[in-house]
Amino acid sequence: MKTPAGNGERQERAIAALLRYGTWLASAVIAIGMALGAFPQFDASIPFGFSGYGIVKAGVALFILLPVARVVLMLAIFLRERDYVYMAISALVLAIIVAGVMFGL
Repeated sequence: MKTPAGNGERQERAIAALLRYGTWLASAVIAIGMALGAFPQFDASIPFGFSGYGIVKAGVALFILLPVARVVLMLAIFLRERDYVYMAISALVLAIIVAGVMFGL
């Protein structure tokens, strides 16, 4: 039987892993974009018409999306645990983020 503290520790590890690996992924995408931008002769070989600068922008977008992904993960965790108060708080935070993005566009 798992204790609530052990379950909370597992949730924290999942959130930490999301942020850790997401940071590494975004950093790698930015590094690849910078490397491709430093060697313009490779720009012609990039599929879908991306440029080094476009790949760097995608990496920055990944960094911006990491906190949103964290809120979504927390919402899923609270939904699974049936913790309705924290689920409502997470849903409200996510709704505020979505509204901010929509008004910003």
